[in-house]
Amino acid sequence: MRLDLDNLPSDVELLQRLVRDMAGAVATRDGEIGRLQALIKQLQRMQFGKRSEQLDPSQLLLALEDLDADIARIEESVPSAPADPPSSPSRKPLPDHLPRETVVLDVGGDACPCCGGAVHAIGESVSEMLDWVPAQLRVLRILRPKYACRTCKNVVQAAAPERLIANGLATPGLIAQVLVAKYCDHTPLYRQSKIFARHGVDLPRSTLAGWVGGASWWLEALHRRLSEHVFGSDILFADDTPVPVLDPGRGRTKTGRLWAYAREQRGWSGADPPAAVFIYAPDRRAERPEAHLARFEGVLHVDGYAGFERLTASGKIKLAACWAHTRRKFYEIAEAEVTPLATEALRRIALLYAVEELVRGQSPAHRLAVRRARSKPIVDALQSWLETTLPNLPPRGKLAEAMRYALTRWDGLTRFLDDGRIELDTNPVERAIRPVALGRKNHLFAGSDGGAERWAVVGSLIETAKLNGVEPYAWLKDVLTRMLAGHPASRLDELLPWAWRP
Repeated sequence: MRLDLDNLPSDVELLQRLVRDMAGAVATRDGEIGRLQALIKQLQRMQFGKRSEQLDPSQLLLALEDLDADIARIEESVPSAPADPPSSPSRKPLPDHLPRETVVLDVGGDACPCCGGAVHAIGESVSEMLDWVPAQLRVLRILRPKYACRTCKNVVQAAAPERLIANGLATPGLIAQVLVAKYCDHTPLYRQSKIFARHGVDLPRSTLAGWVGGASWWLEALHRRLSEHVFGSDILFADDTPVPVLDPGRGRTKTGRLWAYAREQRGWSGADPPAAVFIYAPDRRAERPEAHLARFEGVLHVDGYAGFERLTASGKIKLAACWAHTRRKFYEIAEAEVTPLATEALRRIALLYAVEELVRGQSPAHRLAVRRARSKPIVDALQSWLETTLPNLPPRGKLAEAMRYALTRWDGLTRFLDDGRIELDTNPVERAIRPVALGRKNHLFAGSDGGAERWAVVGSLIETAKLNGVEPYAWLKDVLTRMLAGHPASRLDELLPWAWRP
């Protein structure tokens, strides 16, 4: 709320009462804002506190949103004088690609409101506000005139347009929206059905499911081509994440896996664009990554899953172990109790990451030279310290287990000292599967193995688009439209997110 300083009351007693009311309101406001800010700090501390005290990240975000809204309401409820616009804007300018609509607020005449004299323009003030135009459903009427030949009595008419879903009423744009809402924004189909109903259109969940299945069929070829590109690299990241899948025969869900493989070369200025591929499997057996990586040759960044060790038998694949997983073992111990040894291990590992910050984005040769000069002494000292300390610990203790975890994977952990392209951890692939975890919370489970496979197909393409800075909806709509129009299978590479041009 803002006070109009040009129309204040002239009565002194009324002005004094107004000042007293404002002073009291400001004091109350400041006290309440201080209390809410203290709550925000407490919630933020809980995010990094002991495991028993931690909030789920989504719960934390909801709590912070409500508290920030409380603060904004209090600030708006107290009268204040209008502030002069800052000389330098504190927020980023609105993007240039957004459409602009100009609203002119004029004084309404050529006469000065003060003396009545003629006025002339000397400039203008321009400010911008961000507006929202709600999503709109529309009907495309396809009109095909018919013509008859007077000579041969033949009837001529343009061919009916192809439809993405046979006999379906959805355009590629609507189907792209359903896919993005489900696999990018994690909105289940039954919720989307309710959203469409609010717009006055009855689209049952089963209808939306049919669209998803049909569109996935069109996208499978693109997923296969994406997989070929990713597995053609010689530096990859691998991980997997559980996916609950409905098992009607047993009346409950079973645990399938989405195996994730990521290509990320920006850390060493590589030429290949980033990409991520998900492949569904009904279990976590070691045969799964063996089949996926049958033609792969190179370095594979992995976590501590023992099944990956079988990949090294042929000698074509070398494993780079993850320092983040190694660090996590010591971090959990240090958080659970005061343990100087665990804290010391964390300190030494932090030194390695400090060196990585210096070489991120540099060439492999530069990264390797710096690592051998600065990281190798840290690694050698850490190995010696672990080997000296481990015999003095209880063999079944958590700290001994963490040290053995590191030492048994030492060759993989130190592989980054031999190749400047290797990263210290598997964070790129863990970031890629994070949306799967969010979707898992919203969808609860996949309805079938086929549903999980569709999740892998569409999820791979959307995540790769995001990695390359491509807006998923615009890309999907254009790709589905081009495929429907007969885009040649021999030119599928043109539709991959990093090569796509709208």
